[in-house]
Amino acid sequence: MDFDKAIYSRRVVTSKGIKEAIIFIENGKIMKIVTSNEELILLGYKTKSDSNNLDCFVPRHDNYGDSVIMPGLIDAHVHINEPGREDWEGFDTATRAAAAGGITSLIEMPLNASPVTTTVAAFEQKIAATQGKLHVNCGFYGGLVPHNYADLPDLMRSGVFGIKCFLTHSGIDEFPNVSEADLKKAMPLIAASGLPLLVHAELDAPHTKQVFFQKNPTSYLAYLKSRPKTWENRAIKMMLRLCEATKCRTHIVHLSSADLVSTLKNAKKHLPLTVETTPQYLCFSAEEIPDAMTVFKCAPPIRERANNDKLWAALRDGTLDFIASDHSPAPPALKEIASGNLA
Repeated sequence: MDFDKAIYSRRVVTSKGIKEAIIFIENGKIMKIVTSNEELILLGYKTKSDSNNLDCFVPRHDNYGDSVIMPGLIDAHVHINEPGREDWEGFDTATRAAAAGGITSLIEMPLNASPVTTTVAAFEQKIAATQGKLHVNCGFYGGLVPHNYADLPDLMRSGVFGIKCFLTHSGIDEFPNVSEADLKKAMPLIAASGLPLLVHAELDAPHTKQVFFQKNPTSYLAYLKSRPKTWENRAIKMMLRLCEATKCRTHIVHLSSADLVSTLKNAKKHLPLTVETTPQYLCFSAEEIPDAMTVFKCAPPIRERANNDKLWAALRDGTLDFIASDHSPAPPALKEIASGNLA
């Protein structure tokens, strides 16, 4: 059997684990992944030899040795910041970095670009800014902010993959957070479109955040206390209630609190609900983060090891649907690396 191209590695990621394999390609499409000598015999490649290595029996192939060959990854949560904040990062470098890391598709959030993607006109500006700069597949979300309800129908028809909102301050004033009243108006519109609503689920308690930093603005423990799990828990409970009332597809982004894992698991049985987490909440723990290390600051915060172990369990049992990066670059001055100020 003849193919345009064949590539070999001793480490090919397949549906049955990491295997020695030869991948046969025709017209740019994978036609066959062979992991055994028996399969090669059926293809007419197997001949007598003292070697059992698969690559000995295919005369024309690219040999990648022990390099990993795997499907391209999808990152469904990234911030690229163009147009308007290219000094933070733009499409050219972001998508080159994605390709270098094995990510072949990503979906970009409606902030921190300027203008934020809350209207069709802003979406068109963003699309124009990508020209000649995309090195991987790239999709986009639109945004929900207070009082842009009239813009939502056209925005949802323009090609966005979903609508994103914040329940607490987003980090930039151009993308204000929505209230429960805003959601009650917007979610029926979003439900009618069939698109998901993506929610940064933190409901902050007014006038309490800064009290933890009064003595030590570089304390990671203070930062952790300033964004407690109760913020997430209250927000998630509200979203479950609204999801049930409106039947709007609801997606909780970057879950860090494991308190409501059982509640989410049960809710997913009857609600159009999905949940993601991010690598930082799985791979790092608050006990190991030194003070003044602002590179570990994210919102919601990285929590204690016991909490994160529960997130791992929820990922394994399917309560958490996938992992996304929440890649969100910013200049060093904004990260307060020199000062170590976590407030």
